[in-house]
Formats: sequence, C-alpha cells, structure tokens
Amino acid sequence: MQSIGERLEEARKRKGISIREAAEATKIRGDYLHKFESNQFDIKLPEIYVRGFIRTYANYLKIPADKIVSDYNGLGLGDARNSRGINREVYGRMDLSVSAPKPEKETKEPAPVAEPIEAIEPPAPRNPATFVPKGDGRNSISIDQGLLIKLGAAVVALIVLIILIFAFVGHSGKAPSSTTSISSSATPSETWVHAQANESTLTLVALDRVQISVLTDTGRVLYQGTLTRGERRAIPYTVKLQVNTDVPENLRINIGGQEFPLIDPKGPPGTYLKSAVIGAPK
Repeated sequence: MQSIGERLEEARKRKGISIREAAEATKIRGDYLHKFESNQFDIKLPEIYVRGFIRTYANYLKIPADKIVSDYNGLGLGDARNSRGINREVYGRMDLSVSAPKPEKETKEPAPVAEPIEAIEPPAPRNPATFVPKGDGRNSISIDQGLLIKLGAAVVALIVLIILIFAFVGHSGKAPSSTTSISSSATPSETWVHAQANESTLTLVALDRVQISVLTDTGRVLYQGTLTRGERRAIPYTVKLQVNTDVPENLRINIGGQEFPLIDPKGPPGTYLKSAVIGAPK
C-alpha cells in the first residue's frame, strides 16, 4: 500500500505540476509540500494547520482528501505532539483559585503567562478581588493594581502573538520563483506573469478593448485579464502557447518586433480566430 507522501507525489507528477506551481496555487510553502511528499509532517506548526494543509493539497491534486487526512490521523502523529504539551509560544495559561483562610501549596503550571491569582481573607495585600463585610454593613472591594497591569500586558502580548501567527500562515504559501513572477502592477482581476532576464517574450497589443487569456501547453496561465486601447503586456515565450480572446480583431501578437493578427489561414479573408495556438520559439 502506498504511503501518504507517495500518493501525493504520484498525483502531482501525473498532472505535470512542479512543487513551485503547486505552492503558488495552494498558497502553501513549497518546503512544506516537499516534506509532505517525503512523509515528514513535523513542520513546527499547530496540528490544525498540518491537517488543513494536507487536505488543501489533496483537494488541489483531486485525490480523496478525507481518505488522506484519515490515513494521516491513523499515524498518530498529532496525538504524539499533543502529549508533549501545548506550544508555549502560542497559548498562555491563567488560573483563578479560591482557597480557605490557610491556602494550600500551589501547583506550578508549565509556563503561565501571568502569575496565578489567589483569593485569601484580608488583610493579604495581593488579593485582586476580595469581598469583606464591614461592621457597619457596607462592602469593600480591594484591587491590586500592579497585578492587573501584569495581566493586561500578558493579554496584549497574547493577542499580538495570535495576529503574527495568522499573518505568517497567510503569507507562508508564497515561495520564491526562480524563473517567473507575478507582476505587482497587475490589477486584482488580472493575472500577469513577467519574463525573467534573458528569457524570450511575446507582447500582447490591444487595438481596442479585448479580454485575453494565454496558457501554456500544461495549462499554466501566463496572462488573464482585459486590455483597453493601446495597452501592452509582455509575457514569457519559451513553449507553445494558446491565446484565447473574445474579440480577436482587437488583438495583435508582437514577436521579435513584428505584429501578427489572429487571422484564420484556412478561412475566408478577414476571418479571425478566437482561440489560436502559437508554436514554441525556434
């Protein structure tokens, strides 16, 4: 029977997808995906994130995610990590204990964020909230301000730590690219892959408003968006490309300084192709 990593790796290779491309699509760091395919699941993150990453990767590869997660749970790795205790950097612990007039010896917690609060009878000076009946029938509440400041600082530190964890998880899937990168100038609805230095390019030239998508023979999207009159987009041109457009007469393809319309060579004169294949550069 194949291991979890073998199934993930086989599904990815069957689709012809690289680790970098899978990382860009799933927003999961490439080194995490590589470890999953090597059956290494200890990535120093809480268990809920590990299971979530495995499920997301399995869904992306279109293999049964529930089966993969069930097999992962069967390994008992999550229970082993939980038995070592909760990560001190993520969770704090605060205890509130009420004791008799003679408090028993406190049990020390592994790594409390704030000092335990112990309620005792007056006149103990460090009692944060003690109810003391007075002789004239009135009540008095005594609060240790120094201890409240410490508790407040601990809560603020915990909130900041949680925010940093979510920010890290949100950006951890972005792996560095060795060949191409998404343009930072692209609009939110536009996908645009820039060519690297010394890499052949092809330029999309809009004569008027036109919607375009350009894909490689493996299905990777190099450009997808809408251009208006006079706009140009240069994309990598190293393999055979498929160009799809809604108004082909509004688009020209510039290769090596020469512009070509998407004219159907087999059709009547003036017939344009909404979907055309451009061969790989020689």
